[in-house]
Amino acid sequence: MQISEILPVDGVKMLSSTSSKKRLFQDLGDLAESCYGLTPARVVEALLEREGLGPTGVGHGVALPHARLEGVERVRGLFIRLEKPLEFDSIDRQPVDLVFCLLAPGGSGVEHLKALALVSRTLRDAATCQKLRANADAGTLHAILTEGPAIQAA
Repeated sequence: MQISEILPVDGVKMLSSTSSKKRLFQDLGDLAESCYGLTPARVVEALLEREGLGPTGVGHGVALPHARLEGVERVRGLFIRLEKPLEFDSIDRQPVDLVFCLLAPGGSGVEHLKALALVSRTLRDAATCQKLRANADAGTLHAILTEGPAIQAA
């Protein structure tokens, strides 16, 4: 699996700022509607429900919100870079500026986990995060996220 298989160019966005985690999820819902035809309110509800189980801020300014949704045929991705970092209740208590959202089919199992592992490994790479933070153009952000060989997910 490669990030290019789950993240289209139009699924990448740069935001100057957002006021809260819920507002960020609304931005992700709007992006999911424009990319995949999903209902924004359902996306927000699913992300908030998953976030209720525990924050998806994984540290070092990175968040990986994810949810399972009926009506999604395969794992889909969205990426937002925030110019102004947002408090996210991350495990290291650092604000988040790189947000990679995964939406998976309701009954998905291994594919969702493989995608989560792939994205996690990609965004654990300090050089990749540095490049993402140094660019504001959505096309460039997409190219950075999708460059290089596929990282093998377990």
